[in-house]
Amino acid sequence: MFQQKKLSKSVAGVGSLTRAAVVAAGTLFSATVMAQQVGTIEGQVFLDKGIEASGVTVKASSKVMPRSRTATTDEDGEFKLPALVPGIYNLTFTADDGTTRTVQAEVLLDQMTVVDVNLSPEVQGDLEQVVVTGQVITVGGNSSLSDAIGSDIIKGLPIGQDYRDLIKLAPGVQYTQNSVRGPSAGGSGQDNVYKFDGVNVTLPMFGTLSAEPSSQDVEQFSVERGGSRAVGFNRSGGITVNSKSKAGTNEYTGSVEYKFQNKGMRAETDAGTRSQTDLSWMTANMGGPIIEDQLFFYGSYYGPRAERQNKETAYGPAKDYLSERDEYYGKLTWAPIDEVLLNVGYRTSDRVAEGASISFNEADSVSVGEESGQDILTVDGSWLINDDTTFTFQLSDYALETAGLPDNMLGVTPAYGQSLDLANLDQMGYFSVPNTRPDDAAWNDFVQPFIDQYGYVNDAGERIGSGGVGAYSLINVQNFYRTSFEMALDHTLEWGSTTHEFHIGYQYSEGEEDLARLSNGWGSISVIDGAADADAPDNAWFIGRTEQMSLVSESGTRVPSIRSYTESQNFEINDSISWGDFIFDVGFLISQDTLYGQGLREADTLSGYEAAPGNKYEMYKVDWKDMIQPRLGVTWAYNDQDTIFANFAQYNPAASSLARAASWDRNSRATLDVYWDQNGNYISSTPREGSSGKLFADDLDPRRVDELTLGTTKEFDNGISLRSHVRYREGSHFWEDTWNWSREYGCYGPDLDQCVPDDIAAKGPYIDNLSEMIDQIGSGSTYVIAELDDAYTQYWEFSMEASWTGDRTYLNASYTRSRYTGNFDQDNTTYTNDANTFIGSSYLADGKGRQIWDNKEGTLAGDKPHLLKMFGQYTLDWNANVGAYLVYQSGQPWETWDGSIYGYSSGTNRYAEKAGSRRSPSHWQMDLSYSQYWNVYQDYTLKFRADLFNLFDNQTGYNIQPYADFSDYGEPRDYYAPRRIQLSVGMDF
Repeated sequence: MFQQKKLSKSVAGVGSLTRAAVVAAGTLFSATVMAQQVGTIEGQVFLDKGIEASGVTVKASSKVMPRSRTATTDEDGEFKLPALVPGIYNLTFTADDGTTRTVQAEVLLDQMTVVDVNLSPEVQGDLEQVVVTGQVITVGGNSSLSDAIGSDIIKGLPIGQDYRDLIKLAPGVQYTQNSVRGPSAGGSGQDNVYKFDGVNVTLPMFGTLSAEPSSQDVEQFSVERGGSRAVGFNRSGGITVNSKSKAGTNEYTGSVEYKFQNKGMRAETDAGTRSQTDLSWMTANMGGPIIEDQLFFYGSYYGPRAERQNKETAYGPAKDYLSERDEYYGKLTWAPIDEVLLNVGYRTSDRVAEGASISFNEADSVSVGEESGQDILTVDGSWLINDDTTFTFQLSDYALETAGLPDNMLGVTPAYGQSLDLANLDQMGYFSVPNTRPDDAAWNDFVQPFIDQYGYVNDAGERIGSGGVGAYSLINVQNFYRTSFEMALDHTLEWGSTTHEFHIGYQYSEGEEDLARLSNGWGSISVIDGAADADAPDNAWFIGRTEQMSLVSESGTRVPSIRSYTESQNFEINDSISWGDFIFDVGFLISQDTLYGQGLREADTLSGYEAAPGNKYEMYKVDWKDMIQPRLGVTWAYNDQDTIFANFAQYNPAASSLARAASWDRNSRATLDVYWDQNGNYISSTPREGSSGKLFADDLDPRRVDELTLGTTKEFDNGISLRSHVRYREGSHFWEDTWNWSREYGCYGPDLDQCVPDDIAAKGPYIDNLSEMIDQIGSGSTYVIAELDDAYTQYWEFSMEASWTGDRTYLNASYTRSRYTGNFDQDNTTYTNDANTFIGSSYLADGKGRQIWDNKEGTLAGDKPHLLKMFGQYTLDWNANVGAYLVYQSGQPWETWDGSIYGYSSGTNRYAEKAGSRRSPSHWQMDLSYSQYWNVYQDYTLKFRADLFNLFDNQTGYNIQPYADFSDYGEPRDYYAPRRIQLSVGMDF
């Protein structure tokens, strides 16, 4: 138990309350523990003159634990209390002679709290406050870069309502207003892992946070961004975020609160527009005992609302925008015996929106809405087998079902050969009303009746075309599921002059996406002149863009939805060895990932497959031997308290969209161009160009991140704790879809000055006999999934973090100097990057101008060289609290996109200059909060709160328009949100 002996042994023989408080501050350098929703208390008991006290009973009791936990000190006076629910604990130390002492300490999520006490007679008896509050800087027991934030800090700062709002507090993690994609902290915004109550709520295959749990249930919050041990199954190429929800206690408590931010409470944008949306949030929770000291309950409700009065369109009044969500959460905490603790939690949420999007020249009937439902079930538990051995487990089931739906659902079911009802085109789909053409009498005679029936009246009183009527054309259903089970065994063993803390764990996880894209009626319908359209039949006058999944075949069947699966198994072993002034962490994580697609089956062919629409098949497996991820760390307590540490970790990130993106059944999911003649009679249908299934090159090395961390920690008697470190990360072995013969492009572009490097060109195609394979299977793509040659990312950071805990004050400050460079930028592949873009199948490497050698070498989009964060709170004399948050960070790199230099009209992801040649302006903002509490009757407390975000209204522009041929080239497409006020009133009881 090196953590107790060496990090705080200097308190031996000192019994004053002042010194005890310093010990509490010292626990800011503690160790991460097992990957459950718990924390640990460890420590050492001393007699006079530093003599260790063996056989002392240590009893930990808390209102958050149904039953107390006890331990007995060993021959060195050391004790350990693992698997404790985070919260405030009273620790009572009782020696054989009756000497007692009681202190108070806080357990934080995923952290170790060190409590050393002296049992001298003069310091026994009264309760002492040894409370750890706020953020924990965790390095002491190992070299992990882990930070935890307690509920006392969360509730006192200007944060927000959603889970993702908490991430703004994490040191070294960039501040972002992305609504889908995550922040960068040494990796892509899709490299992060997000957990809620230990349940992985990261969107399967896409690596984004699409789940929307409320922050009101968050009791504690932790972020690990580097230096990982082989504990917790951490494979993240970015950060790992976790939280622990509130739970019932032995006291009945509850809260009701209403928050609101009306449109008049937000400043107008720099462009002169004001928000038209009213926002409100209703929250309520209650918890308490079902069986005192044994079974607790907790339940909550979260109801956000958004309303906006939409303006009239050219067709008249439009429905208002309304988004309503109702989320319910329930949790049971049960301790059937002292050594066993079980938690069962269930969260369910439903959201419905209508009137979300409608343009000026569209009828109200074409507006679009959405529906989503989320369910999270978790069962976890711990069993203290004895003082040295603990078993933990967790079973979770996560479902997120989403649908982008037309507000107006049509009753037409499209089928092959079906005619088009020309008298009711607004019931057939989304009908684009045509316009007349100068000097084209035949066209004008044909379209004029449709303009008369479906056009709108302009300001001059003329009925014109160019509008849209009917209904929104697409029904997009995307459902995601993940089931996971993990278990771990932890055992402490004394061996000679060393102490070993062994950890062994196993995790199984399966993710699934069920995708269906259906047309609403015939989808999008337009009038065309087939005789003038080279792609259409000469007698075609109407075209419908129809999703093939919605089209009924002659046999009466439809193409099924695309189901994609990922399966992951992880096994980890870690030994934390205490020897003298050193701790050594030695371990490894070994993984196996399997991707399953749809549309093939195994066969005796060159590719090993044959076509089988709708059939689930094993697409690619990355075996155990290819994903051995070592974790090595050492910490030296050079003066029994302050440390120097080093860590090497290797990660194989699990997130990949290829199970869907390369699935063979995508060949049959193309949008169809359906043609009708001038009377609406069916002519033919033709698949439009689109994505298709892909084969994998052989023996791909899995994506890898290598990380080296060096750092130091320092504690001061005045409650200040410091940590400083240098970290280096390198990403390699990136997979992407690319044309099989892209290495053979040679030189290209108008001036032939873009060339494939000679060493890459010499390698030839990724799959030698791809053409023969496709001929045997049937239709397929000439693109393949390959490991891009020499693709890499590099990230380094220097970071300093400090925290100070006073009687009424908590302050935290961090500064990070970093660089993020390379030639593979997953954050910068599409027109807008705040989206669920494919991992492994982006625009990168798609054709000339998009290859790794095409100006891609440089500064990546996630690079923010300077990042300063400061936050804190102060308790006032009149039962009130003030909180503040300040952030400064560098702007976003960007470069000019221009396809013409490569011979293309499209500039998407085609850089005309070195990556990151330019940078948007730096941004800073300050947020403030004020909370006032009034005790109105017994345990009833009335509370008022005001949050002020972006006090100085710095609406810095970012996401710069990179297209050289766009009129707004070089101008921001997004801005940081303007100043806004949020108010809330509530009652605690």
